[in-house]
Amino acid sequence: MAEVVTVDADDPAGSIVARATAALHEGGLLIYPTDTLYALGGLALKAGVGRKVREAKGREEGKPLPLVASGLEQVRSVCSSWPEAAARLAARFWPGPLSLVLAARAEVPREVTAGTATVAVRVPARELTRRLCSGGPLIATSANRAGKAAPWTCREAVATVGASAALALDGGPGRLASSTLVDLTGNGPRLLRAGPVEWKDVLATLEASS
Repeated sequence: MAEVVTVDADDPAGSIVARATAALHEGGLLIYPTDTLYALGGLALKAGVGRKVREAKGREEGKPLPLVASGLEQVRSVCSSWPEAAARLAARFWPGPLSLVLAARAEVPREVTAGTATVAVRVPARELTRRLCSGGPLIATSANRAGKAAPWTCREAVATVGASAALALDGGPGRLASSTLVDLTGNGPRLLRAGPVEWKDVLATLEASS
């Protein structure tokens, strides 16, 4: 079972971040807080990590795994295209709870994209989460078994997927529902999941740029 370490997610101690990132570089998985709920993940571009996450969650092979990144440059490192709509939404809502589905670079493993050739990614609004991405984007799927409720607390996450994690970082209760998910790979934006960023605000941001 993962060891639980208490952390200030908005001002994390460097020693805790260093320990967590060392576990990630070794191919381990973390349970960690985001600006929404608790996530389970590891380095997205590291071979085998996506498979470990899928096994821990019991996630279907056909469902992609979402990512978080430290900033815009890191987001673009996993995207093969960067449309104007993405630039507008990123400028308005990042860091924050809006995930964008974009075309993925070939370097993103199939175990992450599930063969869709796309990737869902965002820049989160908590300092800890961004610092954990120092070695690259992280898989950030909810820390629960597939089909079960997403966890609001570290304790809930550890109870369900803790056996698969090297470390669990307890930053207090979750703050928001799962991020709003918008697909930008088609002819126009498409809402895949409602969340903290309202769809009307997404549309207003894009209409203001047209």
